This record gives sequence, structure tokens and C-alpha cells, in this order.
Amino acid sequence: MPGPPRLPRPGRPASILWTIISAIALAGCAAPTPGEAGNGRPLRIVSLDYCADQYVLRFADRQAIAALSPDAGKRFSYMRDHAHGLPAVRPRAAEIVALRPDLVVRSYGGGPDIVSFLDDLDIPVVQIGFPQTIAEVREEVVRMANALGAGDEGQRVAAKMDRRLAALPTPADAPLTALYMTPGGVTSGEGTLVHEVLRSAGLANFQDRPGWNPLPLERLAYERPDVIAAAFYDGAMGDTDLWSAARHPVARAQLAQRPVVALEGAWTSCGGWFLVDAIEALADVRREASQ
Repeated sequence: MPGPPRLPRPGRPASILWTIISAIALAGCAAPTPGEAGNGRPLRIVSLDYCADQYVLRFADRQAIAALSPDAGKRFSYMRDHAHGLPAVRPRAAEIVALRPDLVVRSYGGGPDIVSFLDDLDIPVVQIGFPQTIAEVREEVVRMANALGAGDEGQRVAAKMDRRLAALPTPADAPLTALYMTPGGVTSGEGTLVHEVLRSAGLANFQDRPGWNPLPLERLAYERPDVIAAAFYDGAMGDTDLWSAARHPVARAQLAQRPVVALEGAWTSCGGWFLVDAIEALADVRREASQ
């Protein structure tokens, strides 16, 4: 068995918080090392945000999940139905350490300093990447499955992604245009994962500026996309801010007059295998609009 966790490295500023957390770490029994169960899987996994929750719920042994983020059961969590009955933890250092994890999984949870903090206590962290293409999403699925001791299952999930994408109808030479619209009144252009989702569905992105930008209301006054990809989180326009550009009459007219793909928030809130659900929904509407 490993020895007790290390105290903070010399040279770091002393603080009451460090003292308390170090005492918690030293008071408990040492956490088991990953793979100690004999099957290569960690035994006590803590997930710090809902993006991490998706991978933990999909690839980790349920009995090995010590805690998920408070958002694991929210409607924008793809694996929310699997989160029922599992404990939640806030991404705060003292609460994480008290759970004695042998693996922490995060995308953004805990803030920028949490990784080095946990490293000081010999608690390993798996950092989820931020893929920008569907190919990178596939790679991330395989990598995270391996990290959670489920490499074979990760390969199966990646292979299923490949099959579903290969089954999509071939896009026309002149693809239809699609405008991605969010409740906050922003859209997404080249250089984003949403742009890659549209392209994978055989659609051209109506937004001609790279990155994330406000809806192009002036352009929409005289140009029309063929399809609206509405990420209104299950159609909840009530969640839209009163000052959002999505409430502007020009934007509302697009929703009323163009074919609309209602994208579930859980499909696009994180980069995971579930993006294929969004791609298939967009491809279906693209096929219908082309007929």
C-alpha cells in the first residue's frame, strides 16, 4: 500500500486552508492506487464537472464512482438518467480530498489551480481535452475510456460513431446553409466544434465569421439560411434572456419561417460521442429540406 499523501511542497504560502486540507488527507487511510482492483480500473473516482460526468458515467464501474458534479442529473447532461442515486460533490478542495479519490476527472471543474493542488497530495487527475473536430472527439473517447480502465468499451463506442457517420447520406454538391442559434443570441463559425458538426451533417455554415459571435441580425434582414439549428435546450425559449438577440423579430422570423432542428442541449454541451445524435438530427432535416 502507498504511504500517506504528501504535505504541500516547500515554498508554497502557508494558509489555514492548506493546513486543514492536509490534515484531512493525513487523517484518512491512504487511497488505493488506480488498478489495485486487479482489472486496471480505478476504485474511487470523483468527477468535477458535467463534461467529466459523461465520461465517468459511460466508462467507469458504477460502484467505483465516489461522486459526480452537482450538474450530473441536469437536463443538459447526456448521461443524466445514469446519475440517479450517486453522490454529488462540489469542486472544492476540502470536499474532494475528504472523499479519498484514487482518480479525479475534470474538464474545467475546480478552477485552474486544482490540478497542481491535487498533485501535491498524490491524487492523480485525468484532464479532458477540448476537441475541435469530430476526429478529435473520437480520439478523446478512446483516451478517456482507457484512463477509466474501459479501453475495449471505448473502442466499441468509437467504432459505433464511425458506423453512424458512415451511414449518413452523401451531401449535395451545393449544400444547404444552416445557422446555429443559441438562447444567448450567439452563433458559431469556423474554428468551433459546432461548425464541424454542421459540416459532418452535410450542411454549410451560414455564419461567415470564425469563432463565436452575436447573431448576424443585419445580414439576416436580407439573407436567409436554409435551416436553423436551434440549441434552445429542448425548446425552452423561456430560458432566453429578455435582451438576447434571439428574441429580436428578425431572429424570431427565421425560427418561424425556416426548417428548424431543435438540438438538445445534452447533445452539444460537451465534446463526446453524443455529438453524433446532433449530426444525425441535422442530416435528417437537411434531407427533408432538399426534397
